[in-house]
Amino acid sequence: MIADVLVMIRKRSRTVIGAALLGCLMTPQAGLAADCPGNPNALGTSRTIVVDPREHPRIGTMQYPETLPLADHEVVLTFDDGPLPKYSNQVLAILASQCVKATFFTIGSQARFNPEGVRKLVAAGHTVGTHTQNHPLTMNKMPLERVRQEVDDGIASTLAALNGDKSKLAPFFRIPGLMRADIPEAYLASQGIQVWSADFPADDWRHISPQRVYDLAIQRIEARHKGILLLHDIQPRTVAALPRILNTLKERGYRIVHVVPATADRPATPTEPQQWFMRPPTETVAITRWPKIPNFVFTATRTLPAPVFADMDWRDADILDHAQRARVGASVRTLWPQPQLTQLAAVSTLPIPAADVFRVPEALDLTLLVARSAADRRLAQRATAVPGVGAPRAQAISARQARHPKQAAHQIPAAAHGRLHGAPLHVVPPAASNASVHVAKRTPRAEASAASKRVPD
Repeated sequence: MIADVLVMIRKRSRTVIGAALLGCLMTPQAGLAADCPGNPNALGTSRTIVVDPREHPRIGTMQYPETLPLADHEVVLTFDDGPLPKYSNQVLAILASQCVKATFFTIGSQARFNPEGVRKLVAAGHTVGTHTQNHPLTMNKMPLERVRQEVDDGIASTLAALNGDKSKLAPFFRIPGLMRADIPEAYLASQGIQVWSADFPADDWRHISPQRVYDLAIQRIEARHKGILLLHDIQPRTVAALPRILNTLKERGYRIVHVVPATADRPATPTEPQQWFMRPPTETVAITRWPKIPNFVFTATRTLPAPVFADMDWRDADILDHAQRARVGASVRTLWPQPQLTQLAAVSTLPIPAADVFRVPEALDLTLLVARSAADRRLAQRATAVPGVGAPRAQAISARQARHPKQAAHQIPAAAHGRLHGAPLHVVPPAASNASVHVAKRTPRAEASAASKRVPD
């Protein structure tokens, strides 16, 4: 009997423990459903984080190294360019139906024309930041005065819509078009205002369909699993895509996080430095745990005195004294044999040739010797025996030789042209000993007599 009672007690204790564990696991979701009346399956807001703008002046990995300290599958919703009653009111109704809190960056001129829309944002529990006065897309080129005017006027117009209550306006700012630059970032940091970029946009400012807005938002969220989503509450395509985006995020296990600024009564949420990175370094990387090196300020920069011989170690002094007392001969330079230049003998100079050696007489008449055989000699004698035969041709050849002395060496004499088919002609230069060069104009008769004298024996 006692054993049965003990078994009953053990079973009941296990049941109670299991119910308690299940209740702990389901408490956040049950609380979210309870916090959203009329929609027990609402996405809801999982938690609220408090950030200090001065500790982290710039966030959003589209442009900066840091982002919000989110856990896996946590998303922050942001909306720009409102309020515009036609579409901003519909966005507020969609968020309210899912009990979701977001951050709105209002334009000063929009807040001036629609102050009631700014008050609706605050009344619904959303965070309100600013987005300049006139939404210029040239803040990366503006001088400091223009930047200051756009930022300050946008804040003033939004505060006027909130009746000057600064506690309702967050020191959050988004540069129009994300046109970041050093001048606006430095000015905003000096004013304690946090610059928000984003981790992924949905491109809803472009002329695309609501289906495309939904696809881009879900694809980019799934690629990183956490981050800041950039939307616009003045676009009809955003109004049409927003319900599907929220439902898909709930189906895939994502949670919405609300962000508020730190105040004197509301300290910042404790975080670790690596939580502010989209992909923090692993625990095996030692650089994340190394202490920071302080910046030392040197008050005096005097020059240290030069060391003297007395400051040296006694062993060094003994070595130096031993080296001084030792009689070490000076090093002698080895005389290597130098190359001897060969004396060149004087070269005998040849005499300069006279100028007349190179003088060539004009109208040079070269004599070509032909007819070596007996038949050739008989043909030559027959040509010289008859003065009238061959004289005109010899005269023509002589005239051409006078006009073209260089071509005369290649001319065949008249006697050779009269012979019949016989042995080939042999062109032989004149003998060096007995030959002479005749430069003169000759008559036909003299030409015929000269031809008989030029025939060799």
